[in-house]
Amino acid sequence: MPEEGVELTPSEETLTSDEIIRIVKLFASQGVTKIRLTGGEPTVRTDIVGLVQSIKQVPGIKEICMTSNGLALHRKLPALIKNGGLTSLNLSLDTLVEGKFLLITRRNGLSAVLKSINKALELGVPKLKINVVIMKGVNEDELLNFVALARDNQIEVRFIEYMPFDGNKWSNNKMITYQDMLDNIRVSYPSIRRIAHKPGDTAKLFEIPGFLGTIGFITSMTENFCSSCTRLRITNDGNLKTCLFGNDELDLKTLLREGTSDKRMLKAIGAAVKLKKAGHAGLGDLENMPNRPMILIGG
Repeated sequence: MPEEGVELTPSEETLTSDEIIRIVKLFASQGVTKIRLTGGEPTVRTDIVGLVQSIKQVPGIKEICMTSNGLALHRKLPALIKNGGLTSLNLSLDTLVEGKFLLITRRNGLSAVLKSINKALELGVPKLKINVVIMKGVNEDELLNFVALARDNQIEVRFIEYMPFDGNKWSNNKMITYQDMLDNIRVSYPSIRRIAHKPGDTAKLFEIPGFLGTIGFITSMTENFCSSCTRLRITNDGNLKTCLFGNDELDLKTLLREGTSDKRMLKAIGAAVKLKKAGHAGLGDLENMPNRPMILIGG
């Protein structure tokens, strides 16, 4: 969370459930099978359970995923998993220390996030991932504590290289590379080994013998995966982003509210996707490019 906070999107500017479902149907008609609900925070929607249930009914959709901060999630998880059809859950958690949690997120709530993790394990969510942004001088000393979460639980702990977004005061001096993280883990777990990469995977996955879970790395800064990226993002205010780091956005909300036909919508989406670049900018340029705060984009 940026120190100065973020300006909340007025409710009338966010996509309605009906608008989201129409977008889902458009993408499903073109072969999309996986939908992820993400930032800001999907559980603040009062209709989130019904929305997930409606997405489940769209022909062609096989996976329904969610990325959450976990603060209020535990109360809604039973309905989301048992009745809604949620198949995958990503929880954002950068520290296991209460004081640091307050410093990073600007709020108390570590116990609530841990409660959401335990509830997800109890309910047997098919895929559970914990996203951890590792930063020098902040939480690099917790690297092995996070690795330990995967020992006795079927969790994919994913370490993310610190990326620049508006408001997060990114500095190259605070970034720890994937290779450095892996080298540090290997000191304690020399048998850690790479798992075969699947098409479309964003994480480099590793396993440690005897562990129920796995360890992943998101290497956007040092080894980007743009050439195999299959992701498209639609912000809560209805803009299509073809790249997490890109500034170009297609205003789908306005097209929807102007009564644009499905055919014209698909044509506009197709044109935007065709302009997707082969790779995002590198270090030296990326940190100087304006972009939304990550909390307003979603992971």
